[in-house]
Amino acid sequence: KELGNSLLYSLQLALNEIDDKNVYIVPRDSGSNDKEKLNDAVKEIKSQGINVVIGPIDNKDFEEVKKFNDITFISPSNINPEFQQNIISIGISFESQMMALIKFIKKQKKNKTVILIPENNYTDLIEKKLRKLNLKESRIFKYNPDPKILTGEIEILTNYSQRKKNLKIRKKIFEDKDDEESKRQLERLEQKYTLGNVNFDSVIIIDFGSSLKSVLTSLVFTDVNQKRVLFTTLNQWFDESFFYENTVKRLYYPSVNYEEYKRYRDRYFKIFNNFPNEITILTYDALGLIYYVWKKNGKISSVNNFSFKGKIKGKIGTFSFDNKKIIQDLDIYKVENKKFTKF
Repeated sequence: KELGNSLLYSLQLALNEIDDKNVYIVPRDSGSNDKEKLNDAVKEIKSQGINVVIGPIDNKDFEEVKKFNDITFISPSNINPEFQQNIISIGISFESQMMALIKFIKKQKKNKTVILIPENNYTDLIEKKLRKLNLKESRIFKYNPDPKILTGEIEILTNYSQRKKNLKIRKKIFEDKDDEESKRQLERLEQKYTLGNVNFDSVIIIDFGSSLKSVLTSLVFTDVNQKRVLFTTLNQWFDESFFYENTVKRLYYPSVNYEEYKRYRDRYFKIFNNFPNEITILTYDALGLIYYVWKKNGKISSVNNFSFKGKIKGKIGTFSFDNKKIIQDLDIYKVENKKFTKF
């Protein structure tokens, strides 16, 4: 209910901005994990001559709505950027985020990237998507998200035990010497936890929330040099809880335009006295996209009407359609000193 109301408020904002009385919204409750309710809602919409639907929210409903092949569905799901029969997903896709990150990592002249993936229900899907991206200068490391197991696995990734031994051996060389240079060397070594670098210079952590924080903490615990190794992730919506993660100096990720996102949230709050669900900015842009295509073609008869050249600027940023695939041009942001900064 809360998400449904948030989506409706978002669409009301978009309607106000479009300011065209020929455009209106017909809301219908499609339920949650309720095929019967979903079918009834689409059938009722169809009976009114409507052939463009914003939804469904969950990609699990895609197979159900594909049978309504004379209706175009614009979904905020991010599971697949490619047109699927009569469905277009405008969510911030994994592919768009990875393309933005890889471009950023290359600009930072990093060439040994480790992609960290949690072992869960999405692991196979992520690996399949990564294979399609053909990332030759990277390797995959899968980890157990259980914090009790995770740290040990990150220790293996970072060769932590050997680097600890390296330090111990190095310190022993100077411990029995009395000359000033040896004392200075020993004093410097006492400030270290390990000796030697890890065999990668950037990480992409495909995780979020507390699980992501556990991975970051484990990397710092195993003494990964944050000046040498680039810490990056995805699936972030300007999560301010990272401001209080003191172990991580800076974290980079691709995202929608922060200034536009802030303006949208502030306007939404001013009118509705509540903050929107993050996904609603996608439905806001969905209505703008539909309006653009409708005005451009005079009608919308299928998903093919959305396969056009050129870029569209929305609240989420700039996006384009290429070979029936939606690609977002995302900005790179860093979390540092308790603020989000566009890089």
